[in-house]
This record gives sequence, C-alpha cells and structure tokens, in this order.
Amino acid sequence: MSQSTKQTTLYVIAYDIPHDGRRTKVHKTLSGYGKWTQYSLFEAFLTDKQLVGLRGKLDKHLRPDEDSVRFYSLCAGCVEKVVTVGSARPEEEVTIIV
Repeated sequence: MSQSTKQTTLYVIAYDIPHDGRRTKVHKTLSGYGKWTQYSLFEAFLTDKQLVGLRGKLDKHLRPDEDSVRFYSLCAGCVEKVVTVGSARPEEEVTIIV
C-alpha cells in the first residue's frame, strides 16, 4: 500500500518548551512530519504508525516536568470546517511516484 492511500488523520501539534536547544530539536523533528503554520504550532497528516514514530522521537528530547507537546486530532469532517484568515486551509500533500 502506498503512502498516499494509507488512512491519515490531521493533527494540530502545539508545543511549549522553555529551553532553546530542546525547542529547536522538537521543531526540527516536527518539520520532518508536518507543516509549520505558526510560531509553536504544526499541522501534520499522519498515519497511526507515523504518530507512534513521531512521539517516540519527541520523547528523546522532552523533559515532562518542563515541556508540553499537545496533539489535537481532527476528524475528516472537522478538517473540512477549518476556517483560516490570511493563510491556506490545511491540505494533505499528495506525492505521486511514476
């Protein structure tokens, strides 16, 4: 099954990390999975497997007593209802390999 046909869910991922070094590592990790849309916010269309992998990678950089990362999942119907001002609506990128 190709990546484009796997079931994905849109996650809005927000983070609050006071330490510059850890925040940079989290930002770089999230950049590999989704789109940076606001200062501490990403939008990522992820499969269940990708979500588990991302959380595992993030755990290596986080201090639970100081850092916060939140994953908000949006159902397909909710994604259609997203309203934006000044930017494009979240859209899953499709890659076709010929």
